[in-house]
Amino acid sequence: MDIIIIAKEIEKKIGELEKAKKFLKERSDKKAVTSSDYDRVLAITILKLRNGTIEEWEGGKLENLPATVLEKVAKGICFVERLEMDKAEADYKSLLSYISTTESQLNGYQSINRHLQDH
Repeated sequence: MDIIIIAKEIEKKIGELEKAKKFLKERSDKKAVTSSDYDRVLAITILKLRNGTIEEWEGGKLENLPATVLEKVAKGICFVERLEMDKAEADYKSLLSYISTTESQLNGYQSINRHLQDH
């Protein structure tokens, strides 16, 4: 491999890391917001189930639910918010994985560069 090609690859990886860093705050914020939104909606739904405000869901009657199943039913009702939370978590973890992989590639190119410069 040529030193110039390696230097360009190093610059490219540094640029990719700079771009990824900009997205990290955005994705971590979205992860936090969707998680807190889910918790809020779940709590409200449990309260509504408990006080009888929600009487029907998906064609089924929701009356006289035992306290032991309220949370499970509420989680089912809040499936959209849960999906958004899970997607935000996956996006965040995916970006962290991308950053880690790119750092490893950068380290590899830097090692090759050092080896080529020594010869």
